[in-house]
Amino acid sequence: MHPDDSIHNADGTAWGAALERLLDDVYTFAMTGPRRHDDWAQDVLAVMDRSVTDPRRWQTLDWDVDGEERENIRPSYPFLPLTTEQVHAWTYPITAEAAAELLASLAQEWFFEAHPIRTRADRDDVLADARSVLDRFGGDAVFRTSSDLARNSTSPDFLADELAGGRAFTDHMMDLGLIAVSADEVGVFWSFNAN
Repeated sequence: MHPDDSIHNADGTAWGAALERLLDDVYTFAMTGPRRHDDWAQDVLAVMDRSVTDPRRWQTLDWDVDGEERENIRPSYPFLPLTTEQVHAWTYPITAEAAAELLASLAQEWFFEAHPIRTRADRDDVLADARSVLDRFGGDAVFRTSSDLARNSTSPDFLADELAGGRAFTDHMMDLGLIAVSADEVGVFWSFNAN
C-alpha cells in the first residue's frame, strides 16, 4: 500500500460516515464526479446522468441507482433531461457557510418541516457533518443552489427561513439541490419530496 493510500482511505471513510449521518434517512442523491470541462454545468449533468463515477471512489447515495425508472424512462431519472443553460439559469450562487446550512437542512424532510434542524438538539453535529462533506471541495470551491431563497442573496439563512425549492430539476413535485464546484470535482446533492 502506498503511504498516501491510508490517508486517502481515511478521508473517504470520514466522508462516507458524514454523508450517511446527514442524508441516508431521506430520499436523496449525493454524488461527485470529475471536473473535465471549462463549463462546470457539463460535469454536473454527467453526474446527474450517472455517466461518471466518483474520482476518489468514495461513497455515494443514490436511491434510484437500481430503479426501474432509470431503465424505462431515462438514465438521469429522477432528473429531467436538462441543458447546461438550464443548470446555470435555475441555480444561484451561495457562500460556503450557506451551502453547509443548506446541506444540513436536506437531512430532514424539508417540505414538511419549516425549520428542519434549527430546533434539533444535535444541530451543531449536523452542521459539522455538512461542513465535513463540503470540505472535500476545498477553500476555493463555489456553491450553487436551486433554492429560490438564493435569488436575491448569496447568504440566505437556510436555518431560520422556511426552505424553498425553485425550478424543478426532476419529475417530483418538489426538489431542492446544492452543487459544489472545485477545480477538479463537482458534487451534486439533491433532496426529493416525491409526492
